[in-house]
Amino acid sequence: MKPFMSDDFLLSTPTAKALFEACRNEPIFDWHCHLSPREIWENETPADLAELWLGGDHYKWRAMRSCGVEERLITGDAPAIEKFRAWAACMPKLIGNPLYHWTHLELRRYFGITEPLSAKTADAIFFEANRQIREGGFTPRELIEKSNVRYVCTTDDPADSLVYHEKIRDEGKFPVKVLPAFRPDKALAVESPAFSEWLQKLSAAVGYEIGHYKVFKAALLDRVDYFAAHGCRATDHALNPVPYRRVPEGELERIFSAVLRGETVSAEDAEAVKTDLLRTLAREYAARGWVMELHIGPIRNNNSKAFAEIGPDAGFDSIDDNPVAANLSRLLDSMASEDALPKTVLFCLNPKDNYVLGSMLGNFQTNEAYGKLQFGSGWWFNDNISGMRAQMDALANLGALATFVGMVTDSRSFLSYPRHEYFRRILCEYIGSLVENGEYPADMETLSSIVRDISFGNAETYFGLR
Repeated sequence: MKPFMSDDFLLSTPTAKALFEACRNEPIFDWHCHLSPREIWENETPADLAELWLGGDHYKWRAMRSCGVEERLITGDAPAIEKFRAWAACMPKLIGNPLYHWTHLELRRYFGITEPLSAKTADAIFFEANRQIREGGFTPRELIEKSNVRYVCTTDDPADSLVYHEKIRDEGKFPVKVLPAFRPDKALAVESPAFSEWLQKLSAAVGYEIGHYKVFKAALLDRVDYFAAHGCRATDHALNPVPYRRVPEGELERIFSAVLRGETVSAEDAEAVKTDLLRTLAREYAARGWVMELHIGPIRNNNSKAFAEIGPDAGFDSIDDNPVAANLSRLLDSMASEDALPKTVLFCLNPKDNYVLGSMLGNFQTNEAYGKLQFGSGWWFNDNISGMRAQMDALANLGALATFVGMVTDSRSFLSYPRHEYFRRILCEYIGSLVENGEYPADMETLSSIVRDISFGNAETYFGLR
């Protein structure tokens, strides 16, 4: 029996262990996350471990609800120590859950605490971690630097001012590049009751009235220019379902006029607008060498009562089972046929689509970029051992694993970077097993280069920052 989370954690063969040694100290490119640029700029020391660990983390909130914890101790106004004790009491119940591994990796890597977290150890761990936090070294920038992060791409709305990106850049003291990523989900959501209010924010950002569809598209492209001036290299779109409905420009103008009048927009009309905007933006992304990320498959805010009480991103989203292949194929083909398909990362939330996306990549690969189309790492409900392994399996079987751009944190927590270590261990175990089974030669020079590139180098090149 192996000791709990030893240095060989998740590494069962000599080859896997050697490969992990080759890549464990590679820098991190955090190219998709939800960290706050404001918090990075303000750089304040957290009040305690509960604030640092539990605030905004819907992964943990969801697990706590599954363990019967009352909402007051999750998103309510309970004291920090009570919330932490409630989280600690859940820990032993989360056997097999990646949260169990992430929690203990974070305790070890940031606090040097090796004792398992439980109701028995909660207070001792809470007060020891808080003692270390008070002594310093736990501001957002310090945590990012000690995690060996080289680049951070935050997630930003087209109407955002990017003022904190400007402040960080202009100050010139933080060695990590903090870059915006363009996320126009609200722009595409013309059927949403909140669209009109958001459109006013976009109008204020560009400084002119938006009364026609052509003006709306021009405003979005103006914001693309603005993001480009702030170093943007990545874009992100959450799609469920993947849209594809082409209509004439005049029809799009009619739909947009109806939106401005506050009329209800049909699903078909909304799909037509989404398709046109995606195609318009993709052309701009391709011209700039930006990467387009498509996150496919979540069904959000399932619990309407909880949504009304707590709001979005609080742990009430799950996996949808919409068909993906046909519309995705038509959408990508419509871009490629006009030489307007940018570098693209396809993420699927439903593992049923692993082979759908993995096989779709090969339809549109070109020599414009090394692995121009990418299959994104196991994401959200799949960023666990079996989910990551299944994604790697599909990519290796259908494409070129060595071109893979690797892991994303997809997190709001500054303590989330050990997830990259977790990923690297799973990657090295996967590749090591192929070697140990005689499926690939024990060429350690080539293999070491592959795991280092997947850990960092491929992403740095792919996003145009090498």
